[in-house]
Amino acid sequence: MDRRSFIKKAGVAGTVGAASLATPAIAQGGKTMTIVSTWPRDFPGLGTSAQRLAARITELSEGRLTTEYFAAGERVGAFDVFDEVATGNSQAYIAADYYWVGKHPGFAYFTSVPFGMTTPEFNAWVKFKDGQALWDKISGEFGLKALPCGSTGTQAGGWFNKEINSADDLKGLKMRIPGLGGQVMSKLGASTVSLPGGQIYENLVSGAIEATEWVGPYNDYFMKFYEAAKFYYTGGMHEPGGGLAFGMNASWWGGLSDWEKAVIEAACMEEHAASHEEAMANNGGYLARLVNDHGVQVKAFNDDVWDAFGDAAAEVFEETRAHSPLAAEIDDSFQAALKEIGGFMARFEGTFVNQRNRVLELI
Repeated sequence: MDRRSFIKKAGVAGTVGAASLATPAIAQGGKTMTIVSTWPRDFPGLGTSAQRLAARITELSEGRLTTEYFAAGERVGAFDVFDEVATGNSQAYIAADYYWVGKHPGFAYFTSVPFGMTTPEFNAWVKFKDGQALWDKISGEFGLKALPCGSTGTQAGGWFNKEINSADDLKGLKMRIPGLGGQVMSKLGASTVSLPGGQIYENLVSGAIEATEWVGPYNDYFMKFYEAAKFYYTGGMHEPGGGLAFGMNASWWGGLSDWEKAVIEAACMEEHAASHEEAMANNGGYLARLVNDHGVQVKAFNDDVWDAFGDAAAEVFEETRAHSPLAAEIDDSFQAALKEIGGFMARFEGTFVNQRNRVLELI
């Protein structure tokens, strides 16, 4: 995939489905749902996952729910999909809900937050604890209904044009990083922006930004960030896991039959698992290609930087909680689940993985 070709596709407005209807069409006893996305078309990982989900809804419903899919820029801009769906102009979006922290900071918890949940932990909270009910509550305030529909796993700490040896190295750094993670970086003196995927490369190459986080090796490889930044940091504090969102217009969702809702839920659950598994299957191989083919230097933040992240994150959480009773309610539930689920995973899965890897190195 040529990076410039998919970026160009992502920036062309209205080139696909120009005659699509603003409201659900009824055809042969079924419904047509328009889905808008924040991802470029045909982008490996995020983009192909979104397209796969849209096609799967039609397939599972045997055509009774026909989907029209628009990538970023084809119907509306990447960051316009929230309002597009909330107003009913389209029926659903596929995005990362932490893009909407300007509307309510509680949305961040349903993608990922600093020092938060890995994907298995997030799944447990959403499916079997308070997560989905709280997601319904915050989404409902904006006329939306959201479901998890994708995950990239623990994301890379990001691409930098210099080494980060202390928190002082972040001061004045121009970095693309959204959500509460971006607020942590701002606390440490970085100048942060939130850019859609289709605009990151040009800004990094031009020097408008000096660093960026995106996803992980599988997704990042195709963005060619290594042309402008050679230092690639492993697992970051900002996005340890979590989920992508299939956000639907709540009125439209309420008008569906139980069977139609079940089809959408099943397709979202299937893709949520598949996208995570796809990333896990590909990240190792693409990390090797970044190093061996493009000279990328893989780094890890040291303990002093991690401690600075932690202090800044504590401030961000306090400010988030102070926003509203709902923000505090979401944080209470999230942190309690993280302590319970994460504590168990550390003692069992964490112990096993660490010991397994240690023993394998000796064999």
